[in-house]
Amino acid sequence: MKCTGHLTTCLDPATSAFYGHYRRTTRGETMTSERQTAHIMRRIGPGFALALTVLLGACSGNSAPPITHGRGMSCIDDSAYCIGERKAALRHIVTRSDRHWIREPATVHAYASGVRLFAFKTKKKELTCDELRVGRHEADGAARVLRGPEGRSLSLAQISRGVMLGEEVSRELAREHARRCGRG
Repeated sequence: MKCTGHLTTCLDPATSAFYGHYRRTTRGETMTSERQTAHIMRRIGPGFALALTVLLGACSGNSAPPITHGRGMSCIDDSAYCIGERKAALRHIVTRSDRHWIREPATVHAYASGVRLFAFKTKKKELTCDELRVGRHEADGAARVLRGPEGRSLSLAQISRGVMLGEEVSRELAREHARRCGRG
């Protein structure tokens, strides 16, 4: 994979899809986001689309999602704002030289956002054997936490994306740990 310095070009296809950087195809042609919007408008009708826009606009208000210590990790919807927050959080974690975040406990929203798991995946070659073990333990716990009582506020899609990502990251960290640290 070619990395041109911009974070989105350095991400693999799964990561890009998770953050909404995928291109949708229909009938053999690629759709840009503008064409997707036009396509949706034609399918559902302009009256319904207008009503839906007004309704969603009224529900959202002017309040942005709360910014906590784990900024971007608690923003889990697929809005442009949250995707930007998750990208910024991932960029912040990946570019920092300290790795204090590894020992911090992950919340259900951190699992659902995928930021920490993607950071483990991205930094795996730089992590110590102990940090790889901690990361694998966290990735292994994603399914249990997301499917447990804490995950009731999440959609099924958010849960399943987090579970799949956790399984993928766990496998990658296990391979890296076995390669560098032995089986123990």
